[in-house]
Amino acid sequence: MSAQLQSPQAPEPAEVRFEPLTALWLDEIVRIEQTAYAHPWSLANFKDTLAAGYECQILLAGTTVLGYFVAMKGVDEVHLLNITVTPAYLRQGWSHLMLDALALWSRGQGAQWLWLEARASNLRALHVYTQFGFSRVGLRKDYYPNGPGQREHAVVMSLPL
Repeated sequence: MSAQLQSPQAPEPAEVRFEPLTALWLDEIVRIEQTAYAHPWSLANFKDTLAAGYECQILLAGTTVLGYFVAMKGVDEVHLLNITVTPAYLRQGWSHLMLDALALWSRGQGAQWLWLEARASNLRALHVYTQFGFSRVGLRKDYYPNGPGQREHAVVMSLPL
């Protein structure tokens, strides 16, 4: 899957491509994660996903990280654990491209369902997932940390493949 990207930083169009996330990219991914979220994944979280063999892909334009996702394969389903668009590239369609790639990979793995949780307050993400075809199927109470001694509910969503 490739597309073209033009930005002020790259006057010439750069090919957009997916590559497996490797340890070489972890510092950059953690930096992006920290700018994107109030409660980001840690370096240890990303190292654990690589060690577990989860599907971890980065979306690149040249050497610029546009986004990334981490997913865990189950018996007949895939669970999206993290999908992030680099804040400077929000609202350009990259989340849909990553979801397309994830759905395609999931089907290739024999998955029948794609699952995820999203913070109840993350209206932008909930909108993107709904537009993509996910349905709300439940609520996990007090699932996410939300400051000292506070928790936030997660909306559980699924997509039949």
